[in-house]
Amino acid sequence: MDNLVKICGLSTPETLDAALSAGADWVGFVRFARSPRHVDLDVGRELSRQARGRALRVVLLVDAEDTDIADAVEALQPDLFQLHGHETPERVAAIRKAFGRPVVKALGVAEAPDLAAVEAYEHAADHLLLDAKPPRGAGALPGGNGLSFDWRLLVGLDPGLSFMLSGGLNPDNVAEAIRLTGSRAVDVSSGVEVRPGIKDPGKIEAFVKAARAAYADRT
Repeated sequence: MDNLVKICGLSTPETLDAALSAGADWVGFVRFARSPRHVDLDVGRELSRQARGRALRVVLLVDAEDTDIADAVEALQPDLFQLHGHETPERVAAIRKAFGRPVVKALGVAEAPDLAAVEAYEHAADHLLLDAKPPRGAGALPGGNGLSFDWRLLVGLDPGLSFMLSGGLNPDNVAEAIRLTGSRAVDVSSGVEVRPGIKDPGKIEAFVKAARAAYADRT
């Protein structure tokens, strides 16, 4: 991953078009019924067709069974999977092998010991997504909570690690996040919304522009 911008949780043709027009490299579609960003298979199929050839299509799954993954593959034809649940390294590797697509594994981060999971997953997945650990509570979602973590925790990471930064990013702070972490890929969902699940085209455009400017300043 190099200087990538991902807009996740897209659920309407209008907001997907905003992300594509702004130049997002990856666009994400959520298949998790509890999420306000969830898309059913018919909607996902149309959105995926709209994005085909313009950006890589990512399907976000949470502890999905093989039958659910197969349904998502048939309908959305994703380029990548993003696994946002409690999938073990073995499960990640099995999905990658069975469905023949690259896998991004999300890892929750709140404090330094959480980064120990990097070693366990970095060879099972193609890429890692370092996200803020969700708040405790039965109603907490595995991602898209608008929370950030202390980005300084990532300063000592192996510079060769393929990771995407997520969690609490928005148009106003993404440049600082890139500067502090050295991340070459960023992912946003709630940070470009007017309310949970409802994306704002102007915020999408502003986020992509801010990230691109930060990448350019680093070169």
